[in-house]
Amino acid sequence: MLKTELPELMQDNRLAHALLFLGKEGSGALSLALAFAQFVVCEKVSPPAGAKQGASLFGESTPAERTRMMDACGVCPSCVKAQKFVHPDIHFSYPVVTKKAGTPPISIDYITEWREFISLYPYGNVYDWLQFIGAENKQGNITANECNDIIRKLNLKSFESEYKILLMWMPEYLGNEGNKLLKVIEEPPPNTLFLLVAENESLILQTILSRCQLIKVPPLKTKDIEDALISRNNTEASTARQIASVSEGNYREALQQSRHADEDWQSLLREWLNAIMKTGPIAQTRWVEEISRLGREKQKQFLRYFNHLLEQAIRVRAMAAVGGGLPEKELDFATRLNRIAGIEQQEAIIEELDRAAYYIERNANAKILFHALTIKLYHIIQDKIVFLPD
Repeated sequence: MLKTELPELMQDNRLAHALLFLGKEGSGALSLALAFAQFVVCEKVSPPAGAKQGASLFGESTPAERTRMMDACGVCPSCVKAQKFVHPDIHFSYPVVTKKAGTPPISIDYITEWREFISLYPYGNVYDWLQFIGAENKQGNITANECNDIIRKLNLKSFESEYKILLMWMPEYLGNEGNKLLKVIEEPPPNTLFLLVAENESLILQTILSRCQLIKVPPLKTKDIEDALISRNNTEASTARQIASVSEGNYREALQQSRHADEDWQSLLREWLNAIMKTGPIAQTRWVEEISRLGREKQKQFLRYFNHLLEQAIRVRAMAAVGGGLPEKELDFATRLNRIAGIEQQEAIIEELDRAAYYIERNANAKILFHALTIKLYHIIQDKIVFLPD
């Protein structure tokens, strides 16, 4: 729907000069913003700079002679450049680290890597990006130097298109130095468009947020993820269906799961629960050693799978139903989970699993984390203790 609504809004002059595409990880918000940037510079939509034309797309009226288009043509020189991320009037900003000692970190230093990254991983997250550029454990940022570079670029005359576009990915990484951009966002040079792509509205500077028109990008539908896994990733149909049901609208997560589809998470989970409930500390230590060797992505996949089963268990209990299409093995496991934990306990476990996944993403020590999680789950199940967040 958004792919048709945005062109309509623009051609009816109902778009602001600053748009915030807000969508959770894996929703395709970045891909949508890139497609919209291409639409704006498309020569069939906007004549090239210097060409004779009527009112601005951001003006008071739309000239009758301009053809209403719902998508970029895809074949004009501007579209071709936009598809390769080399259009001179589409500028990018994203979290980076210092590339060369003694020089300030700015996005243009990584433009070659950026073009390759968004070509290969359009649904990637910040962790993927920072690993891609070899940042290791360094924290990426959008710095004051970057803001100065943005202001400089946007005050230059456009090269080819009638419009200049700044696409900023993850403005959550823009600290108070982002206030440098307020004037250029509020009073931009003629025909300048800001496209911000974010995952977490609460982490964006309020001063920036208040100046943007919000475009909410919904999570992808389960059926769309299933179809994409089959057609684009060559995933077997039954596996794609199961992965799609667990991915919660996150295509990045679905792709990660497809790479580990042959993992027997259920056996690993059964072993863990038995160690917690029956066999005791020695078995628990052995299990923690085992999962610590799996690596961060697999650990997150395992936690997500456990979360999925708990959510299904709650649904089965609440609906007193037969599982709503769950595979037989999963339905049996969900039913067993209902025997050992009530809804309040299951919800408490889900919160602990989410918190653990958060810390894994941020390089927590796996052995310490899973030992602590094992103890917490024991008390939640056995003693019915619900842990409060720190």
